[in-house]
Amino acid sequence: MKYSLSDFDYNLPADLIAQQPIKPRDHSLLLLLNKKSEKIEHKYFYNLVDSLKPGDLLILNNSKVYPARLIGHKKDTGGKIEIFLHHDLGRGIWECLVGGRAKIGTIIEFPHKLTAEIIKNNNEGTWQVKFNLSGSKFFALINKIGLVPLPPYIKRDHKLNSDKNNYQTVYAAKNKVGSAAAPTAGLHFTKNLLNKIQAKGVKIKYITLHVGLGTFSPVKTENILEHKMHPEFVSISYETIKEIIKTKKALGRVIAVGTTSARTLEAWGGAGAPPKFAAWTDIFIYPGYKFKAVDALITNFHLPKSTLLMLVSALAGKKLTEKAYLEAISSSYRFFSYGDAMFIF
Repeated sequence: MKYSLSDFDYNLPADLIAQQPIKPRDHSLLLLLNKKSEKIEHKYFYNLVDSLKPGDLLILNNSKVYPARLIGHKKDTGGKIEIFLHHDLGRGIWECLVGGRAKIGTIIEFPHKLTAEIIKNNNEGTWQVKFNLSGSKFFALINKIGLVPLPPYIKRDHKLNSDKNNYQTVYAAKNKVGSAAAPTAGLHFTKNLLNKIQAKGVKIKYITLHVGLGTFSPVKTENILEHKMHPEFVSISYETIKEIIKTKKALGRVIAVGTTSARTLEAWGGAGAPPKFAAWTDIFIYPGYKFKAVDALITNFHLPKSTLLMLVSALAGKKLTEKAYLEAISSSYRFFSYGDAMFIF
């Protein structure tokens, strides 16, 4: 069956768009969606442990968010300009989104003597920007002056220091810095909940997908097959792959936490399930797709007409996804990055 972009639209009251995270993290709502029985139940996220079984494998994305939004001023005019860091090309050169009028040769000044020059227009909505610092010195400085690039639907002060902690999973790895946005399904987990899950006999393993422009890029074509995903880097260790294969053989469930984990696992499956995996992927999952690795998914509620909603619809089925979303809206669930969650199994 062919689907158009408008097939993935829905109406959401503005007051259901979460502006702040729930505290504690695991007290958000959790909608349980059974693919076979089509039964829907309403729980809290800390009840997730009751829906997991010994022998299940939980796959988490351990990518760490960095404060990728930099606000500077043009050296020649003093005009404000924003730089959104996306991909480190090396030697101080970054692929970036630029907010404000930009042209090749523009010099931008930031606090603490950080400077940058726009050196290339990539002609695809991004620019190459060369900074006067690179490597660990650069990251140390942007951790001081950078802002968390919260999505535009969060209508409040984006300069809150609390977002640097709230918009980060508790299991983000210090040596896996690279995401411009959080893998938001993971924001609901606390260390205590993870300990309870492991105590039940559920294994936990990690993949890495550095969340980039693909998360922010809207689908602009009514024919969804014409949409091109922005490539993102993914990696799965030998140990994690070994556990996935072991779980599959024992008829356990491989449960992806978030669409980023799901896309990483399916990119690996689509590559023939090699024993070790690190690659750039632009995998696009929409209804009709046959999942190769993922059995179940923990995910937030996503924007209308988004590739994330299409992925969820591919796993749960489009009609069942629509039913779940309508029930979540009628039950006043909180939507999007800081919102509530759903477990599809």
